[in-house]
Amino acid sequence: MKFVTFRVGGERRVGVYDPADLSVRPISMSSADADKGVGALLNLDPGSLELLSAISLESVEIEAPFPRPSRNIFCVGKNYREHAKEFSRSGFDSSAAMGEVPKEPIIFSKVPECVIAHGDDVSIDPSVSEAVDYEAELAVIIGIGGRGIKAEDAMAHVWGYTIVNDVTARDLQGRYSQWLIGKSQDTFCPMGPVAVTADEIDVADTELRCIVNGEVRQQANTRDLIFDVPTIIATISAGVTLIPGDIIATGTPAGVGIGFKPPRYLRDGDVVRVEIDGIGALENRFVERRA
Repeated sequence: MKFVTFRVGGERRVGVYDPADLSVRPISMSSADADKGVGALLNLDPGSLELLSAISLESVEIEAPFPRPSRNIFCVGKNYREHAKEFSRSGFDSSAAMGEVPKEPIIFSKVPECVIAHGDDVSIDPSVSEAVDYEAELAVIIGIGGRGIKAEDAMAHVWGYTIVNDVTARDLQGRYSQWLIGKSQDTFCPMGPVAVTADEIDVADTELRCIVNGEVRQQANTRDLIFDVPTIIATISAGVTLIPGDIIATGTPAGVGIGFKPPRYLRDGDVVRVEIDGIGALENRFVERRA
């Protein structure tokens, strides 16, 4: 099933998205539960949901599936082989000492406050960064928490998937060695617009693309991941207890702006569209705003 978090009449609601007629059917739930977004559904049987009358998508304001995640978003760096190579050659890679292609997953995070919705503007502040880049990523939504999860058991802990654009200030990423600041600038985590249950896609064989101003820049398949989803979950949960609602961005393929010679960073007015088969498309405009 496909779910969206949205606002109608000033109230946050969660509903089932029907792509055939571009409508959403709100789910009957309290306003307190609706404030959790899709997170309110993680412990519910989709077949037991009480659905209300359909509303045209044009009549609602789509929000991120998790408008404010309960804690930092886990992210995996250099997880597609060709991207690992292009990033290692860029001069901004503080993990280069680990080798061009990592032997173990590189895990970092983005703060939850940087999450924005499909259609929202991403802010570029030239006084802070002049090297803003895009990164198309499949994101995993944890439904059942746990610690010490084995790779062979990991998929039972996955509720579903969504789309994330791991927007990055490359100059800050290089300057501070740790990636948190360059990855967590305000508005630097577009997410959504849809969250799908795990049965909707084959996470081991799913196509993803990133299109900038109509030009395809990234195109890959999750078959190309260096570390697959079970390995990522096992790595993080080895000592960090995962909780329902945790979001894990699985890495980006080759074709990011820093990989071009010269780099092709985002500028005022650029539109970035991330498409993942079986989920949909996440699109945002980048707008210059000075502090």
